[in-house]
Amino acid sequence: MSQDREQEFRPVNQILGSQPSLGPLPADQIFPWTVIALAAYFIINGIFGGLFQDDFKKWLWTILIAGWGMATWWILTGGRSWSFLSKFIGVPVWTRGFARYQSPLEVNHERKNRKTKRRRQRK
Repeated sequence: MSQDREQEFRPVNQILGSQPSLGPLPADQIFPWTVIALAAYFIINGIFGGLFQDDFKKWLWTILIAGWGMATWWILTGGRSWSFLSKFIGVPVWTRGFARYQSPLEVNHERKNRKTKRRRQRK
């Protein structure tokens, strides 16, 4: 009976463990690319819009800057995004230290301890 179970194949979903995507575009890149494209549009058409005589040049520069930004973002974060983005996560600093015990009932406990130590040393 154990040999029968070993020979049986279980169907496995091929999508398990794969990255979600919309066609050839990885799904985790869509939001940053949208932000980059909107920023390129507002920079070219809003700030530098008066420098261009016709709409073709505006759109050409918008597409070039958006493409450059998207490609840079994909190179930095695509595939192994944690290798670049994990550099910006604050890591806690662990140190060893010992706190002195201070009794909440006695305020001047150090003075008393010093006096008793001096008395013992003198004897």
